[in-house]
Amino acid sequence: MAVWIQAQQLQGDALHQMQSLYGQHFPIEVRHYLSQWIEGQLWDAVDLENPQEEFKAKRLLDSLIQELQNKAEHQVGEDGFLLRIKLGHYASQLKSTYDRCPLELVRCIKHILYTEQRLVREATNSSSPVGGMMDSMSQKYQQINQAFEELRLMTQDTENDLRKLQHNQEYFIIQYQESLRIQAQLTSLATLPPADRQLREPALLSKRNTVEAWLTREANTLQKYRLDLAEKHQKTLQLLRKQQTIILDDELIQWKRRQQLAGNGGPPEGGLDILQSWCEKLAETIWQNRQQIRRAEHLRQQLPIPGPIEELLNELNSTITDIISALVTSTFIIEKQPPQVLKTQTKFAATVRLLVGGKLNVHMNPPQVKATIISEQQAKALLKNENTRNESSGEILNNNCVMEYHQTTGTLSAHFRNMSLKRIKRSDRRGAESVTEEKFTILFESQFSVGGNELVFQVKTLSLPVVVIVHGSQDNNATATVLWDNAFAEPGRVPFLVPDKVLWPQLCDAINLKYKAEVQSNRGLSEENLVFLAQKAFSNSSNNPDDYRNMTMTWSQFNRESLPGRNFTFWQWFDGVMELTKKHLKPHWNDGAILGFVNKQQAQDMLMSKPNGTFLLRFSDSEIGGITIAWRMVWNLMPYTTKDFSIRSLADRISDLNHLLFLYPDRPKDEVFSKYYTPPLCKQPSVCTAKAVDVSSFPFFFPHALPFPLSLSDSMLDTDGDFDLDDTMDVARHVEELLRRPVENQWGGQQS
Repeated sequence: MAVWIQAQQLQGDALHQMQSLYGQHFPIEVRHYLSQWIEGQLWDAVDLENPQEEFKAKRLLDSLIQELQNKAEHQVGEDGFLLRIKLGHYASQLKSTYDRCPLELVRCIKHILYTEQRLVREATNSSSPVGGMMDSMSQKYQQINQAFEELRLMTQDTENDLRKLQHNQEYFIIQYQESLRIQAQLTSLATLPPADRQLREPALLSKRNTVEAWLTREANTLQKYRLDLAEKHQKTLQLLRKQQTIILDDELIQWKRRQQLAGNGGPPEGGLDILQSWCEKLAETIWQNRQQIRRAEHLRQQLPIPGPIEELLNELNSTITDIISALVTSTFIIEKQPPQVLKTQTKFAATVRLLVGGKLNVHMNPPQVKATIISEQQAKALLKNENTRNESSGEILNNNCVMEYHQTTGTLSAHFRNMSLKRIKRSDRRGAESVTEEKFTILFESQFSVGGNELVFQVKTLSLPVVVIVHGSQDNNATATVLWDNAFAEPGRVPFLVPDKVLWPQLCDAINLKYKAEVQSNRGLSEENLVFLAQKAFSNSSNNPDDYRNMTMTWSQFNRESLPGRNFTFWQWFDGVMELTKKHLKPHWNDGAILGFVNKQQAQDMLMSKPNGTFLLRFSDSEIGGITIAWRMVWNLMPYTTKDFSIRSLADRISDLNHLLFLYPDRPKDEVFSKYYTPPLCKQPSVCTAKAVDVSSFPFFFPHALPFPLSLSDSMLDTDGDFDLDDTMDVARHVEELLRRPVENQWGGQQS
C-alpha cells in the first residue's frame, strides 16, 4: 500500500504518466480500493512466457475478482450503494476481459506496479533517508501481505482436505453399516435349515471378509488423512503465530511507541486502518482454522479410531485458543490517550478501540468499558496478575461507556467525552519525590464474548502514565515527569520504570522535539543552542559539542536540583523559555531574529566588534521566561516577561528604542521587525509621524545619549548586572503610556 500512497502524491508530468496507466483494461478505482492486496501478491512469480503458468494467473484473477466482490459487499450507506454497484461492475468487466487470457492481467498489473515504483523513486529520490524508509516500509508491508496470501492458500488447502476427509468418513460409515447388515444376515442363518444355510453362507462370508478388509484399509487411510490434516494445521498455526508476532509485537508496539513520542511533540502516530485490516485478517484466518479443528474433532468423535489424533487435536485446539486470546487482548487499545498532566475537577476525554471487534461481531452485544485511575504500584500488581481487590486511587466521574460500531469505518470503539477526576488518593512518596513525580494510569477494562459465547474475554489496557495536579502552578514540573517518561521508557517495562540518568544527546533529542512542538516551529535547537544548554546544565564552559556527547544527566539535575546560584531547575528555566516563545515570540524565533541561547559574556564578545546601535536578543539567565536586549554599549535591559508582552509586544518595544539600529550581525531593525509593529492609533499618518516620541530625548533611558559618561550605582543593576529601569526612572512605562494615548491627548496643546 505504501507505493500507492506515494503514487497519489505525484505531481505534474509524473502524475499524468501514472494516470495514463489506467483505463477500461484496468480501472484506477480497482487499484485504489485493492491497493494493499495488489501490492501483496507475487506477480513476479508468474512466468509470462510459459503457457503452463496460466493456472497461476487464473488463480490470481479469481482472487482479484473475489476481493473486489468482498469489498463491494462491505459498502454501506448512500455512497456505499453506488460504490457497491461500481465495484461489482468492475469485477464482471475484469472477468470478461481476462478470463480467457489471465496471463495478460498479470502482464498489465506488473507493468503498472513497475511504472509506479519508477515514478515514485524518481520523485522521492530513493537514496534519501525518507525514500529509503518508504522503500523499507513498502517491502515490510509486501512481506506481511505475502504471508497472508500464504495463510489463505494453506487454510483453503486444509478446508479441501477436511471436506475430503468428511466425504471419505461418510462413505466409511455407510460401508460399516453394510458390514453390520451382513453380520446380521449371517447371524440369522442359524435359524435356517442346514441345506439353506450351506447354500447362502459362503457368499455372505466372502462378502463380509471383503468389506472388513476394505474397512481395515480405509480406517488406516482415514487415520492417515486425520494425521496429515493435523500436521497441516500445525504448520498453519506456526505461520499464524509468526505473522501475529510481527503485527502485534512489532507493528502495534511501534505504533504505541509513536503515540508515546507524540506526547512529547513527535510526529502523529498515524492511523490504525492498516493495522486493523491486518488484525481482522488474522482474526478471520484464526477463526476459520479454529472452526476446521472443531470439525475435525467432531469427525473423530463421530468415528473414534485408536491413535494419537485425539491428543494432537487437543493440542491444536489449545494452541488456536491461545492465539485468538492473544489477538483479542492485544488489540484492545487506547486510540486517544487521556491527557498525561491531569488536573482534578477538569473535564477530559479518551477513546478505546477493539481492532478485531467488527470482524468477530462483538458489536452484536455491545460491551461496556469502565475507566479507573490506579497508582504505579497497583499497575505493577495488575500486570503480575496479583489480586488488587478492585482498588482504585481516585474517583472518575462519567467513567462508563458502551462501545459503538461505526459501519462506515468498520471500527468498534468507546468515546469517553466527559470524564472528570473528582478526587485522587496519593501514596506515600519516596525520598525527595514530589507530588509532580508521582505517576498514575487510567485502567480501561471490559468483558465480551465471541462465537455465540464460545469464548469469553476479559480485556484490560493501561494508559500512558499520568501525573495528577490540583493547581496550574504544578504544570511545568508535571510536564517534566511526563517528558522524561515518554522519552526514555523502554518497551515491556515494569510500570513505570525509567532510567535515572541518560546520555546528554538523548536528552537533547527529547527537548528539541518538545521545543519544536510547543513553539510550533520547524526551527529547532541548533548545535550552538544545545552547547549553551549543556553549559548551563553541567556548569561547564566548553564550547566543543564533542565534550558533552558522553556526559550523562540525571533526573535530579534535570528537574530536582536548582541550577547553581538560582532558585529554579534546568527544566523550569527551559520550560519558561518555551512558554515565552510560544505565547509572544514565535514569529521572531521563526524569522531567526532571536538568538536566545546566548550567555551574557558571549553576547558582549559578539557585539564588541559591531557598530554602535547593534543589538541582539537573548533569554535571561536570571529569570524564568524572560528575554533581554543586549546592545553595543554593552548593556542588557532588565528581562521582559509574559507580563510585559501582554502590555506591549517585543517588536513595538524595539521600535520604541531609537538607539537600537541593527539586529546582530548587521540587519536594520525595521527590516526585521517593522511588519510586526502596531499601526499608529490615529488616521492622519503625517500627524502621527510628526509627533512620534523620540525616546532618545530621555537621557536616563540611554546613558550613552549623554555628552558625558554616566556611572551606575549598584542599585541600578539587577543581580546579573542587567540595567534595571524600575530602580532608576520609570521612563519606559511613561513612554508606553504616551504611545498608547490618542495623539490629540498627548499633544493637544501643541498641534498647529
